[in-house]
Amino acid sequence: MKRLLLFLATNIAVLLVLGIAANVLCVFVSGTTLEAKLGPEYAQLAVFAFVYGVVGAFISLLLSKPMAKFACNARTIDGSEGEAERWLVATVEELARRANVKTPEVAIYPGAANAFATGAFRNSALVAVSTDIMGQMSKEELRAVLGHEMSHVANGDMVTLTLVQGVLNAFVIFFSRAIAYVLANGGNGDRRRNSSGVYFLVVMVLQLVLGLLASLIVFAFSRKREYAADAGSAKLLGSPSPMIAALRRLGNLRPGVLPDSLRAMGIAEGRSRTSIWATHPSLDDRIEALQNIGVNAFV
Repeated sequence: MKRLLLFLATNIAVLLVLGIAANVLCVFVSGTTLEAKLGPEYAQLAVFAFVYGVVGAFISLLLSKPMAKFACNARTIDGSEGEAERWLVATVEELARRANVKTPEVAIYPGAANAFATGAFRNSALVAVSTDIMGQMSKEELRAVLGHEMSHVANGDMVTLTLVQGVLNAFVIFFSRAIAYVLANGGNGDRRRNSSGVYFLVVMVLQLVLGLLASLIVFAFSRKREYAADAGSAKLLGSPSPMIAALRRLGNLRPGVLPDSLRAMGIAEGRSRTSIWATHPSLDDRIEALQNIGVNAFV
């Protein structure tokens, strides 16, 4: 709940800052404020940016569990289905106790090796693993993967990632339209009859450019939280060795491709090198980071 309140408060604060920055920029360029140029449309733009950045992301977060189950054809298990399912549920329960969170829903979905965690609340999350990762990994390696996902849950990474995305969405929608209006209508406060085409063209270009820049920020944050989740798994298990072994095993497999909405939530992305366009660091970089932690840090 604290993270959700932070989510709302941060977005409101960002929009206020955006409004001030846009007005300062407009005064510098044209000698008058953006609010004076737009009139009533200024408030409409601010509200639209808020709804797009906050409400849209918030609804997506609330629907993340059912959407994830549907997208991956995942089935929730309770441990009564068989020995493998019983071990999986018991392991998640144990790791949840260690992480001091309520046991999340546990699910299995058909597909290549991968796993993910999602959910709007850290005490009401979902952890899912693929059938292939269950069949290809040892119990120690799979336990490390589950520790990684439980660290995401305990850290509230799903909410934080949505917070970052929501703020950036608001930034893109507000500035692309504000800048386009100023450019399309020149330095005066009156609309030009032939400015509509220029306005929409500039909006499209700015949304593309600013959207790409926003994506780079999201990807950078996502990579950072992957390192933190690896370290969290090592802490939950008392040693980095199981997580290192799990990552090495993944290196010999082809990680399953998750839907775009879940790509940042998976255990691995499948890239051989860390890229600014990647949601995950490379497996080699993650292994090196774990090795640098050292076993003594958990003694």
